[in-house]
Amino acid sequence: MQRIVIAITGASGSIYAQLLLERLLQLRSQWEVVSVIMTKNAKEVWKTELDNESFLAFEQQGIRFHDKHDFAAPFASGSGQFGTMIIIPCSMGTLGRIAGGQSDDLITRAADVILKERRKLICVARETPYNLVHIRNMETITLAGGIICPATPSFYSRPSSINELALTVVDRVLDLAGLDNKTYRWGSA
Repeated sequence: MQRIVIAITGASGSIYAQLLLERLLQLRSQWEVVSVIMTKNAKEVWKTELDNESFLAFEQQGIRFHDKHDFAAPFASGSGQFGTMIIIPCSMGTLGRIAGGQSDDLITRAADVILKERRKLICVARETPYNLVHIRNMETITLAGGIICPATPSFYSRPSSINELALTVVDRVLDLAGLDNKTYRWGSA
């Protein structure tokens, strides 16, 4: 059973976080704990992009939310035994602070813990185009053992809605996290 921490930053792409949380609820038998850190900006972007505050409903379904300054959260230490962290969407500011080793909030501290413990950090980068600083920060995180998974949807499954298109990214993230997710696979009929 996995222990997963999700960080939602203020980058555009709230749909990815929403769909990931929905998928995780569908895969409930595969995880023990899912904890979420959501920045103030992430809440504002969510309201703007999705025209709702549906993130509040996830807490009522067993997903734990933590303030970004709650350093007493179990995943702020390696002894908390969280094996996977997904930052979705991951702003370039957050990516840069992680690459620079700055643990100034719970998101960057948790990412630092995941990397130092040699566990799985998945950063769903949401920016375009990338500048050289972004690319070097991605390189640093990759060299430290993290996974950069740009929020780049695929089209071979012929998605017919925005949600289906965004799910092509979310399903890839779930694969990277090691969860058994039934989804379209290349070459399947």
